[in-house]
Amino acid sequence: MSLLPSDSHVIAHPGGVVQIVQLTDTHLCKAQGGTLLGMDTDHSLQAVINLVRSERPVIDLLLGTGDLSDQGALEAYRRLQEYCARLTDASCWLPGNHDDRANMASVADHPLRLCREIRVGRWQIVMLDSQVPGDVGGELGQGELALLAQALGAAAELGLYSLVCLHHQPVKIGCEWLDEQMVADADAFFAVLDRFPAVRGVLWGHVHQQVDRRRGDIQLMASPSTCVQFAPGSVDFRADPAPPGYRWLDLHEDGTLVTGVSRVRGVSFTVDLDCGGYL
Repeated sequence: MSLLPSDSHVIAHPGGVVQIVQLTDTHLCKAQGGTLLGMDTDHSLQAVINLVRSERPVIDLLLGTGDLSDQGALEAYRRLQEYCARLTDASCWLPGNHDDRANMASVADHPLRLCREIRVGRWQIVMLDSQVPGDVGGELGQGELALLAQALGAAAELGLYSLVCLHHQPVKIGCEWLDEQMVADADAFFAVLDRFPAVRGVLWGHVHQQVDRRRGDIQLMASPSTCVQFAPGSVDFRADPAPPGYRWLDLHEDGTLVTGVSRVRGVSFTVDLDCGGYL
């Protein structure tokens, strides 16, 4: 698979640190006010966006890493665009297992929205599709792996550092029920990354919890959902009372990646902690 011109986008940048915000697993319903495990996902997302606005006055790129709609509804993606516009016009999305890529594309009002590769400053961001239609688990497949290799090869020629994003986790996180859903061809994924030493980070959603690890020079990162959280270390499905949040990433010109997670405080949210699942 080769990248088409429409699959790539260059964001003008004055130099210095590239400032990125990740919002993931927003699970917006068809109608505003819809809920996931009792939580109003529009209300929680707007609370997170208010937090971002108070903490991150400059955003070069906003990443939506899947499960943006709970059931792939057009109306959900339209509202999401409106919410993202409160932060920046530069938002890029990828699909999760709950999403409908065709519906995402049909409402996209910016060429960046479903872009596969973004170049900004000294960095490249690659957006991979790990969705397997009809399946909750993830897989990249030969097409996505080829796209990844091509994109990283182009970045190497230009002297760029790379951040690779996808929805499903490519490593086990210690939740048995979620680890059954991880990227099926993760070994092949990392085999590609190992060929390119300028890869500095892998970022994903899906797991509704914070994960920060290292694999050599690569930071491995998962982030809280903007709505319901999943309990770390759980064998079976279990919701967590931790509040919604987001991740910020500062990408430095020397390849240093600095990141952190921030959560909403002082806002009341409803969540059904006794529910045995949400699919």
